[in-house]
Amino acid sequence: MLLETPICDFGWKAPDFTLKDPDGHAFTLSQNLGDKGLLVMFICNHCPYVQALASRLAADTQTLLDEGTRVVAVMSNDYRLVPSDSPENMRRFAARNGFAFPYLVDEDQAVGRAFGAVCTPEFFGFNKVGELQYRGRLDDLRMGSAGQRNPELLDAMRQIALTGKGPEQQVASMGCSIKWR
Repeated sequence: MLLETPICDFGWKAPDFTLKDPDGHAFTLSQNLGDKGLLVMFICNHCPYVQALASRLAADTQTLLDEGTRVVAVMSNDYRLVPSDSPENMRRFAARNGFAFPYLVDEDQAVGRAFGAVCTPEFFGFNKVGELQYRGRLDDLRMGSAGQRNPELLDAMRQIALTGKGPEQQVASMGCSIKWR
């Protein structure tokens, strides 16, 4: 089912969390805000929207990482319901797409619920003090499109890194619903 995310609640502070990647490496939000902010993404392996933008996502997030913005992805789907989203398949999907960021398992779905995540892909951009400044889409390309694009997420995170504030105008992300238990 195609869903759209709510608009950005500027200044909202995410609750701290610690999750592990499929290899058992832990990531804690509060320890990874960084001077240029933190991008938290909700993605999964099986979603056709995530699959369609995976190469652009890898490139844009690599640029952000190179510029000092921290990046992490969270998989909140119930992978027992959707086995293609299992930790082992997360590891394969990340390697196949060249993801340079931690890709974390939200085993009990508590982080997805705490963020109010709705769909995959979904993007939350925080400034260095942990205030939400972006909740929008990756870019303006439609599913299956190619060509010139406006890299909205990349531009927003660069603005947040520079000013601490996100763009006033944001377009909601859309994608597959998170598979809740």
